Amino acid sequence: MRYYFLILSWLCITLGVHSQDFSSGFSAQEIPDAVWQKMQGKSYRPNPHIQRSNLRYLKVLHWDDNGQSHQGELVCNKLIADKLLAIFQELYKHRYPIQQIKLADEYDADDERQMRANNTSCFCYRNVPDTKKLSYHARGLAIDINTLYNPYVRYRKDGTMIVQPSTGKPYADRKKNFRYKITEGDLCYKLFKKYGFTWGGDWKTMKDYQHFEYHVSDR
Repeated sequence: MRYYFLILSWLCITLGVHSQDFSSGFSAQEIPDAVWQKMQGKSYRPNPHIQRSNLRYLKVLHWDDNGQSHQGELVCNKLIADKLLAIFQELYKHRYPIQQIKLADEYDADDERQMRANNTSCFCYRNVPDTKKLSYHARGLAIDINTLYNPYVRYRKDGTMIVQPSTGKPYADRKKNFRYKITEGDLCYKLFKKYGFTWGGDWKTMKDYQHFEYHVSDR
């Protein structure tokens, strides 16, 4: 029995995570006061569509591309909290690389700054860029993963290309191989599809390779 526990301890050290760390590293709760205060005037503004009670604060573990484990945090709609926990647990189990998962408020809810930093995040009360239509992020029903390496790409009528973030242009060519790239059929794609999300990389008139969103009938 003692030999068994020695082997188990060695495995935990080798993997860089203890079972206790794993269980405590994934959680969902109502928005804590300190987080709620941080969100004011940044990712959250008073509105008739989404309230504090509709949102959940998640803690998730993730690996970066250098094999380092990190504690991440995000805010999402309560309707998808359990789905995201399940997805991130599977991603962590298989060491799927995500560089960082920080609240949008760490970047003053500036989407361009977040994406340039390759930040993964979910809730941010804002419109779809260049429109008056609410983004799925405004409901906490969309998440962007490894945003620098999986940019938003659209072509104007004159053929010129729009890439967001602007520093993501080298990664708009999806034929190239590079780290943090989301592809159709990889683990990230498969898990989000399994739990009912759609992927922006499947869109026809534009591509949003970082973006997964969840559609609900009462949205």
